[in-house]
Amino acid sequence: MLNLIAWGVEPEHSFKIMEAVRKGKGLTPDQEKEMREHGVPDWYIKSCKRIKYMFPKAHAAAYVMNAFRIAYYKINYPLAYYAAMFSIRVTTFDYVIMAQGRKVLEAKYEELAKSSERSPREDEMMKDMLIVREMYARGFEFAPIDLYKSGATRFRILDGKLLPSFNSVAGLGDSNAVAIETAAKEGPFLSKDDFRNRTHTSQTIVDLFDEYGILGDIPETNQISLFDLMSG
Repeated sequence: MLNLIAWGVEPEHSFKIMEAVRKGKGLTPDQEKEMREHGVPDWYIKSCKRIKYMFPKAHAAAYVMNAFRIAYYKINYPLAYYAAMFSIRVTTFDYVIMAQGRKVLEAKYEELAKSSERSPREDEMMKDMLIVREMYARGFEFAPIDLYKSGATRFRILDGKLLPSFNSVAGLGDSNAVAIETAAKEGPFLSKDDFRNRTHTSQTIVDLFDEYGILGDIPETNQISLFDLMSG
């Protein structure tokens, strides 16, 4: 734009011309005519016609500044950085695969790396797994999901560890994760039946939660047997 102005093209016209070029729209006949009338070089005009997208300086500067900010937090506030990364940018985080320790993660990564029939999602997961492996390599760990402390869709920091969100469990959608967080705030779960009924969670997820100790030692049902009373 500044070059066009220097060649004598009206500032407003210069802006409109370069905005069109930046977006890959090329030049209109009238714009090309005006540029030639002001002695704009032929190579410049041809370039404007061929450009498909041009990155503005302001965008480039903003991206670089943001990169420095991210690097600062990654170095000085690593758990906050990873919490944000896994909550917002990483889309394939799987609690069962990624939060059970470095050995489990690397074993799964090697399994996927050897597969010749990976799905696009698995390819994306392998990229995300490298970020998780980096976190482990820096000496940080995940805390087990906690029914009363974990967030629905956001990772949290707990006692120097990263606390995964409920929706990091594969198969558990955001709305169901929100329902679990909401129900947990309303009071303790009396049993697995109570958990399932109050959160509208499928039996598959309940079983998975139970397998990985997320449900703790809550009983199967609310019913109290005669033996429970006698032992009490």
